[in-house]
Amino acid sequence: MKNRFLVGALVAGLVITFLFIALGTHAQERIEPIPFGDFEHWKSSTIKESSLIGGQTKTLYKIGGSWSSSNAHAKAFGIDKVSVSVTPEKRGEGTCCRMESTLETVSAIGIDFKALATGSIFTGKMIDVVGMKQSNDPNSAIDMGVPFTGRPSALILDYKALIQNATAVYAPAKTKVKEVAGRDKGHITLILQHRWEENGHVYAYRVGTAVQYINQTTDWKNDFRLPIVYGDAGKASKELSNNRHKTHNSEGKMVCIEEVGFREDVQPTHLIIQISAGSMPPFTGCPGNTIWVDNIKLVYNNPLLAHEK
Repeated sequence: MKNRFLVGALVAGLVITFLFIALGTHAQERIEPIPFGDFEHWKSSTIKESSLIGGQTKTLYKIGGSWSSSNAHAKAFGIDKVSVSVTPEKRGEGTCCRMESTLETVSAIGIDFKALATGSIFTGKMIDVVGMKQSNDPNSAIDMGVPFTGRPSALILDYKALIQNATAVYAPAKTKVKEVAGRDKGHITLILQHRWEENGHVYAYRVGTAVQYINQTTDWKNDFRLPIVYGDAGKASKELSNNRHKTHNSEGKMVCIEEVGFREDVQPTHLIIQISAGSMPPFTGCPGNTIWVDNIKLVYNNPLLAHEK
């Protein structure tokens, strides 16, 4: 009888211990949705392109919140052109975000011009109307990143992919399309930066990095978790993103964000999340590559770190 009592007490103690461990693990992790990362609140506007290039009427979609996309309204020499590579798509009872690399043809005065537009979404702001100044450098139209001071441990999202087994092309709105070496692939990137400004220059330390390349077709991967590596992430962080991301300085001038090193011991000031159907330079990619995303969230191991953003 005594042995049975001891065994029973031991089992009960182990159950209680495991229960507390499970509850403790759950309590230490907090999952926080990113506003508008469920893609249920799209806004749209209808824009008529100039008659010189066909006069089509197109719908330009915007996600809302801190999110922008590669969708663009361009105006040069009085000609209006709309590029739509990001759209809402029905998923279950709601919607998700669809990004596609598209090879667009613009006909003017009997000549066909072709341009490759890579579907992409990002935290930041695209200028409302893209002009000639941004035509050669699309990144100069994007104020990349948003203020953010949290220290999340991972990014969570649902994604699906269609990756073409085809050669990439370079098409910068000219009459000829040039094939380039390699296959394009989608990517998910998160960057935490600590920024400051000196003499009009915007400098940054890279605080945290998460990168996932998508190189094959896949059905929906729900609750995909991408860990954030703080400090020098080595191979995962690739190179510092100098001359790629831009922002407005205090004088309102668009300048490069000059990353000067890795520092995990400083507080983030800005968050960049970019998800794209391609990972090659502007106007370069594989037509037809498509990425779908939904339900973007951040994970915090310590809930106390989630309150400040």
